Amino acid sequence: MKLLEPQALRDALRADLRTAMKARDKETTSALRTALAAIDNAEAVVAPDHVEAPSSEHVAGARAGVGSTEAERRALSLDDVHTLLQAQIDERAQEADRYDALGQADAAVRLRREADALRGYVPR
Repeated sequence: MKLLEPQALRDALRADLRTAMKARDKETTSALRTALAAIDNAEAVVAPDHVEAPSSEHVAGARAGVGSTEAERRALSLDDVHTLLQAQIDERAQEADRYDALGQADAAVRLRREADALRGYVPR
């Protein structure tokens, strides 16, 4: 799958998630949900260690009300998103190997299917 913008890739992931859910494809649904959550988490802004509350609602520059504490999310590049997806694939492959070593073949197969579901979104 060749996409040039991170938002287009996210939209494709969401559309494919809906399709997988309708098809009751558990492995693909799980992989896509986790990948979308990882992207959302990566866009989160790091909270400051210390936040000072305004001493008065009449202080210049003080913000109050709904949305006053909202911060703009970080914008990820397409490479950032691809890196996140590749990390998801690698993690599943490593865990599948671990499950194989423990004699849990069914769990290993499930994780490999999840990894395969994400491979199409990462350039080779």
